[in-house]
Amino acid sequence: QVQLVESGGGLVQAGGSLRLSCVASGRTFSSYAMGWFRQAPGKEREFVSTISWNGGSTFYRDSVKGRFTISRDNVKNTVYLQMNSLKPEDTAVYYCAARPLRWASTRVSEYDYWGHGTQVTVSS
Repeated sequence: QVQLVESGGGLVQAGGSLRLSCVASGRTFSSYAMGWFRQAPGKEREFVSTISWNGGSTFYRDSVKGRFTISRDNVKNTVYLQMNSLKPEDTAVYYCAARPLRWASTRVSEYDYWGHGTQVTVSS
């Protein structure tokens, strides 16, 4: 079992930055691919970014490319999402997810473990 705890959300003005963190329990973190997803009110949960077990592969949804950066620290069992140049349309609850395979995935259905989420609100 893996438990995930996100932090770092908050209220920020458009153009600002936030850094989300997700700390995972357990010894197997380094063998898991990790992902960040988000869900806005009335919308389905959507892919934001994913990273492979060793950080060698990363993927982003088109709307965040060049603004968001995913990274991980396997010693600290932590995955990060650095979010710059934030826009009001980035407002959502952001979820961290773990996939018990090494290779990254953009699909919600391929992640077995989820955190409770952290709210990100971007004001215009």
